[in-house]
Amino acid sequence: MPDLSALLPAWLSGAGTGAWLTFQWPRLLWLLLLVPLLAAAHTWFDARRRGSATAYALLEPVDAAGAGLVPGRWRERIPRLFWIAALTALVLAIARPQAIVPLPTRMETVILAMDVSGSMRATDLKPNRIAAAQDAAKAFIADQPDHVRIGLVAVAGTAALTQAPTRNRAELTQALDRIQLQRGTAIGSGLLISLVTLMPHSGINADEIINGPRPGDATPGKELWWRKKAEAPAFEPVEPGSNGQAAIVLLSDGQSNTGPDVMKVVQLAAERGVRIFTVGMGTPEGITLTAEGWSMRVRLDEAALKKIAAATEGEYFRAANAKELSEIYRGLSRTLTFDKQTLTEVTALFVAIGALSMAIAAGLSMLWFGRIL
Repeated sequence: MPDLSALLPAWLSGAGTGAWLTFQWPRLLWLLLLVPLLAAAHTWFDARRRGSATAYALLEPVDAAGAGLVPGRWRERIPRLFWIAALTALVLAIARPQAIVPLPTRMETVILAMDVSGSMRATDLKPNRIAAAQDAAKAFIADQPDHVRIGLVAVAGTAALTQAPTRNRAELTQALDRIQLQRGTAIGSGLLISLVTLMPHSGINADEIINGPRPGDATPGKELWWRKKAEAPAFEPVEPGSNGQAAIVLLSDGQSNTGPDVMKVVQLAAERGVRIFTVGMGTPEGITLTAEGWSMRVRLDEAALKKIAAATEGEYFRAANAKELSEIYRGLSRTLTFDKQTLTEVTALFVAIGALSMAIAAGLSMLWFGRIL
């Protein structure tokens, strides 16, 4: 049986990386050749029918045609087009089409990892970054379904779980209001605490990763935990982004200056399927902060935040102002609800399209010509 899938456009047949529609039985696509043949046969029979009608044309009143009793040619074409669409859809249905479609996921736990370092005093978001972040986080919490547990991790020179995952929105709001700015930014520590909170039985030793091995360990230095991770045979990595029940939302300017290597911690999250969504605070050009006799330029490091999100199949969002930040959080709520994309058979959809087109064609033919075909 011939396989015509190679003759189809890449977007339809599944060839190439941008394909959105594939077929389980592509060899049956040769049946598409029947569609133009049947259309040609229908046209031929119509021509014969019109020829027979012409032979009796003298029997019709002269004013009948002028009264519009003989349908126009456009009326003949419209039902035919619907018949062709119906046959095409039904043939495609026979080949069992599949499409990548977004499906709702039941998100169970979200950790908000919020940068509370001194750079969050910057006023490139009004009234300042931290106030805008708090307001947007409250809007995000309010938009989450009741069954979703939300936790809060404060990220500065160290990271701490300031609110364990809970469904109590009042507790989360109070935790946000208690945030105090501190020195330093350890994004790696914040992500690690968030990951361990989401997966407490993952076997990750957060204390050793952040503080290094305890005295007496065979191998000194902070790289011991990476060696132990490599030697552990029990853990089997999963596909990045495959965990549809847990996620981390990191809100930061992206500049980490202490703590464990950020990308190594991100790799731990990716291997466990946990996605990290990053929200950039501030502007790339930055602003100069002056406090307690020192001054520094604080800029948004978009490249670092994009890299974190990409490694875990998450997504990066840029907040240019406080209003946009709130809109980002609302959009992120929808992303967390409908973010699972999977290859799904859509045969029923094509059957429905074919049946509907067939019904329209038959209805118009009966209305205009008094026959189905």
